[in-house]
Amino acid sequence: MEQKDTFEPFALGKQNLILIAIGFVIVLIGFVLMMGAPSGETVYNPDIFSFRRIVLGPGVALAGFVFVIFGILYKSKKHS
Repeated sequence: MEQKDTFEPFALGKQNLILIAIGFVIVLIGFVLMMGAPSGETVYNPDIFSFRRIVLGPGVALAGFVFVIFGILYKSKKHS
């Protein structure tokens, strides 16, 4: 009996994987923007309420997650 080749191509192409990786990097940048020194019981750090940590970081992370979803759903024109 002849053995049949059962290799099937991946559901996501090379372009999709590159877009997902770019989105992942954007998410990481968003989380890095949210990092900073914390406030404690003895020390108050007013930087915890800065624009970068409250608005910019989460916005960049959200944009990264949306970009990852776009990377998953993207269909190249040559596979149409």
